[in-house]
Amino acid sequence: MASSSATDTALVWFRRDLRLLDNPALHAAVRSGRKLVCVFIRETRGETPSAPGAASHWWMHHSLTRLAEDLEARGGRLTLRTGDPAELLPALAHEAGSREIYWNRADRPEVDARDCRLAGQLERTGIKARGFRASTLIDPASHLNGSDKPYRVFTPFWKAALRTLDPRDPLPAPTRLTEGADLASEALDDWNLLPSRPNWASGFEVDWTPGEAGAHARLDDFLSGPLAAYPTDRDRPDREGTSRLSPHFAWGEISPRTVWHRARDHAERGGAFQPVEKFLSEVGWRDFAIYLAHHFGDLRASNFNTQFDHFPWRDNAAGLDAWKQGQTGVPIVDAAMRQLWQTGWMHNRTRMIAASYLIKHLGVHWREGMAWFEDTLVDADLNVNAASWQWVAGSGADAAPYFRIFNPVSQGEKFDPDGCYVRRFVPELAKLDSKAIHAPWDQPERILAMAGVTLGKTYPKPIVALKQGRESALAAYQHMRDRASAAAETADAKT
Repeated sequence: MASSSATDTALVWFRRDLRLLDNPALHAAVRSGRKLVCVFIRETRGETPSAPGAASHWWMHHSLTRLAEDLEARGGRLTLRTGDPAELLPALAHEAGSREIYWNRADRPEVDARDCRLAGQLERTGIKARGFRASTLIDPASHLNGSDKPYRVFTPFWKAALRTLDPRDPLPAPTRLTEGADLASEALDDWNLLPSRPNWASGFEVDWTPGEAGAHARLDDFLSGPLAAYPTDRDRPDREGTSRLSPHFAWGEISPRTVWHRARDHAERGGAFQPVEKFLSEVGWRDFAIYLAHHFGDLRASNFNTQFDHFPWRDNAAGLDAWKQGQTGVPIVDAAMRQLWQTGWMHNRTRMIAASYLIKHLGVHWREGMAWFEDTLVDADLNVNAASWQWVAGSGADAAPYFRIFNPVSQGEKFDPDGCYVRRFVPELAKLDSKAIHAPWDQPERILAMAGVTLGKTYPKPIVALKQGRESALAAYQHMRDRASAAAETADAKT
């Protein structure tokens, strides 16, 4: 039943901000003194889905379960609906007797533009929409260079940010909520977000604990352990050297302000400042991806460096399939792709190696790799994913030199020197020693036979010779430059 007073109820629209601590929209709604109706909408119409892929659906199911429990422990309730927010929010406000809706900004250009139109639509019906910035340390709109232009390179962006950056303290989580109208809710299980027959996500549960409590436990573990060696170990896929906070960031289960203050406090209590500063710069890179989207549009749709509009991508369906399945015949690449499939996550260093191999050795468009990551990563963040893939391709911001081509063998030897990462995810090579494991095709048959390896049978031969792949990539870059120069000359002649 709707409230008897139109001003008694506030509607809180949760999206990728599934937390209670440092949630500006929730905090403001609680401070208003109104009863609350908390809603999550699974968007199946309109301009954006709520989750980009199947692995994210798994995470969303468990994160929403935790959020609902956290709200209920404080006297609240989470209402679930499916549809287009432009249609559902006015109807929900009417059901709840609410004249105010609170939400946090999505920080994606097309979604924020949609939300602006939605706010105007609500205003015309007498409903006040209140939006908040919640997912970044920096306000993208106001952080400009000395010429009042947006930054295009991360290092000056971050250096300038650090001169003035003083994030406010995290907003407290509410201790008690007063529930408003009891709205009908869909059942989360009916959304069928969890895989079955087969349950390909069975390995996810070993590695991940979705939800706000899981995010804070992950941060605690990182600060008390891996952080100390973070500047070096972050590049070692054979070690637990990263924070693994990325899916918690992607779902808004912890805010960057909370992480900033917790990390700084850790350093001030005796932790080393250098690891903290390096770690926070990576949090800053996430801000930079959002910043680029704000100022330059959706990087998923267009090349940041327009020269790449002329890049001669190849139709290589067989190579793409082998890459997805971890069957390229290049051990470090295959280990990375199998880690992704088994755990829903991939180490940052091997993301770069695997992406470079797909783009440069196989000639496959970066959008194909981006789409696969968005379907298989539990931390799929559309801004970060696009900026990262374009950086590797050379078409993105700060991608210098843009023609960089990772050698997966030397990368494996440098960052997985004992072969532990490869042995974990490519067990058919487990008996090879560290000198042989990253380039088994270079080994005598006698060595391979002793390790139980038969190339082409127990493990695939490389689908492309690395030297050939590198030469093809360099030729493609030259072709791109030639076509871009010709297009520029034609444009100049017309003017």
